[in-house]
Amino acid sequence: MDVNLLRIAVTLVSLAIFIGIVRWAWADRRQADFADAAFLPLEADGDGARGDGVGSRR
Repeated sequence: MDVNLLRIAVTLVSLAIFIGIVRWAWADRRQADFADAAFLPLEADGDGARGDGVGSRR
């Protein structure tokens, strides 16, 4: 097996994995989960956080 053939195979497998991850992330059933996760940093979690995105410094 030629080293260039191995490089081509690895590149194609990597491309297929990348396309699979992109399709998974942009799937319609995942949009609601990502929309909810986008607001997580903005929500107060009740452990002393101010809720305005600014942490307290001492």
